[in-house]
Amino acid sequence: METRVAVIGIVVENKDAVEKLNEILHINSQYIIGRMGIPYEKRGVSIISVAVDAPSDVISALSGKLGMLPGVSAKTVYSKI
Repeated sequence: METRVAVIGIVVENKDAVEKLNEILHINSQYIIGRMGIPYEKRGVSIISVAVDAPSDVISALSGKLGMLPGVSAKTVYSKI
């Protein structure tokens, strides 16, 4: 199956959602290239970027599941290759 490279940008405003967010990422760890998280304490949020290489439907489902968590926003940027 053809895969795509993408970055999922995540903003976490609700720290109670972090456990579920990490669980979702762990379930999809086979597709994750790398992950970077930045706690922005001044604004009380965490900013996470997750680089993935996966089929388009998996990326879309992952981003959708993350974005449905309360207090979590997620957007995806796909590579052109």
